[in-house]
Amino acid sequence: MSTQNPETDADALDLLADRREHTGVDFSGRDLRRALARPGAPYTFQDCAFDGADLRGAQLAESVFADCRLDRADLGGAMLEQARIERGSAAFLKAGRADLTDALFKGTDLANSQWNSALLAGTHFEECRLVGARLSSVRGLGHTFARCHLGLADLAGLDFRGQTLDGLNFTEADLTGCDFRDAIPDGCRFAGAELRSARFAGADLRGADLGEVAITDLPVLRGAVVSERQAAALIAAFGIQVVPISG
Repeated sequence: MSTQNPETDADALDLLADRREHTGVDFSGRDLRRALARPGAPYTFQDCAFDGADLRGAQLAESVFADCRLDRADLGGAMLEQARIERGSAAFLKAGRADLTDALFKGTDLANSQWNSALLAGTHFEECRLVGARLSSVRGLGHTFARCHLGLADLAGLDFRGQTLDGLNFTEADLTGCDFRDAIPDGCRFAGAELRSARFAGADLRGADLGEVAITDLPVLRGAVVSERQAAALIAAFGIQVVPISG
């Protein structure tokens, strides 16, 4: 991130009041609640830093964050409807109770982020790193994920019903109570995931990597479609060896 931009010499709060487009500004550690308390024209932030910034309740609808850092920033209760966060890093982000309706996260590092009670109606995550993220208590329907790493994430209770899931890595994620009915998890990985009380009836799992499924997890797969190879692996979990009939 550049430190030579002349904007960095001015007071960051005055900049937010005077201008809507910012490049290379460091807002790290600042309390920006008053500066962003009123709705207005959307902001565009390019290559800016918000590490540890207090953005609770900020009015940022339709704003764009490109190549920005929001590590450990607090967006609790913020309005981010139709916002776009592209690339950059937001590790350990706090987004509790934020309104992210129809927001887009693309190519963003969101490792260990917290989303308790966030409104994710229509929110889309694409090619994001969500390792260790806590998404189990989000609100709203229609949030989607594409080619995201969700390893070790807490996704308990999320609704994936009827979705085509493209390249999601659920390795060791908590999928307790998740609804995968009629879903098509193509290129998805489930190795080591917690599947207790998840539902897979009607799901087409032929394009998924199920890993080594524990015997205790087999009942949750009732009604799912699997390949012959997967079926043999599932039967092997019972210690039964499948031998082809010789001609």
